[in-house]
Amino acid sequence: MVGNPRRESTDRRVRRTRKAVQQALIELVLEKGYEAVTVTDLINRADVGRSTFYAHFTDKQDVLFSNLDELSGLLRLAPAAAPDTLFAFSLPMFEHLHEQRRLARALLGRRGGSAVLARGEQILATVVRDELLAALPPRSTPPPSLDLLVTCVVGAFMALLRKWADGEITATPTEMDAAFRAVVTPGVETALAAGPGRP
Repeated sequence: MVGNPRRESTDRRVRRTRKAVQQALIELVLEKGYEAVTVTDLINRADVGRSTFYAHFTDKQDVLFSNLDELSGLLRLAPAAAPDTLFAFSLPMFEHLHEQRRLARALLGRRGGSAVLARGEQILATVVRDELLAALPPRSTPPPSLDLLVTCVVGAFMALLRKWADGEITATPTEMDAAFRAVVTPGVETALAAGPGRP
């Protein structure tokens, strides 16, 4: 069965336009920081019309979130590939961001702004919570400390990621993953083993 050439051409054009605007955001964030970037800046840098921009995005935050949502997909795929490993997202995320250094620096470094940090933490918290719940024995009640555990794990991972993205830490993805796991995993496993009703 042959696909619709006109539809495929339109889909390619849509992907190209979205990618051009997303790339423009990354470049501009690296140049002057997220807070200083305007929609007009994005339109000029991506070389698209204003109506074209608004056909794909509602505002600059929507462009930002579309970039972060691509990372979110990676976070969700990793635990499925290694279901018996706590924080299976860690190494694949470090590896991906090592390959995409400009993206990492723009979105997760100091120039990314508070909106990036908040969205990144929100996405990661959902993944971490799901992993911790999946790690509990069947039919067991989540510990009262679950929210604290999620906050600690997300805080540790994001702090490492930001320092690494900004070049304040020099390490390989494997070393970053090992450091994260060494600090976080023993405490989380102890808290999960403590059972309900105990911190």
